[in-house]
Amino acid sequence: MAIEVGGRAPGFELKDNHGRTVRLSDLRGERSVVLVFYPFAFTGVCTGELTALQEDLERFVNDEVQLLAVSCDSMHTLRVYAEQEALEYPLLSDFWPHGNVARAYGVFDEDKGCAVRGTFVIDRSGVVRWRVVNALPDARDRSDYLKALDTL
Repeated sequence: MAIEVGGRAPGFELKDNHGRTVRLSDLRGERSVVLVFYPFAFTGVCTGELTALQEDLERFVNDEVQLLAVSCDSMHTLRVYAEQEALEYPLLSDFWPHGNVARAYGVFDEDKGCAVRGTFVIDRSGVVRWRVVNALPDARDRSDYLKALDTL
């Protein structure tokens, strides 16, 4: 079951596509976070969603908000994927222990071995203020994220 709105966002420490450590706790008190879980790099729906976020990057990465995208792909896979798709925000690897962060957020599909399409808007104090969880084939609408950010 996915983390509920009003609940505390589970902390995590993951490597991004450049090998840098990203901790949710480092953003607490500084910026809100849009945390986007996606199944796999180099797939059609995921690429469509992530490039759509890139198109509105100034709304998702600024002094108020940080966009973080998480998959169970390796850091090396994510580096090539970000370069190929010209993604300029952190892609975090939940590769090992495999899917632990996705599990903590309740969005890991044990049968498929990947995250489903879960998005969490987390306020500066670390509380989940909005979420959406879609099945693997169902793309999310970035305008919903923007509406959720406007309420913070």
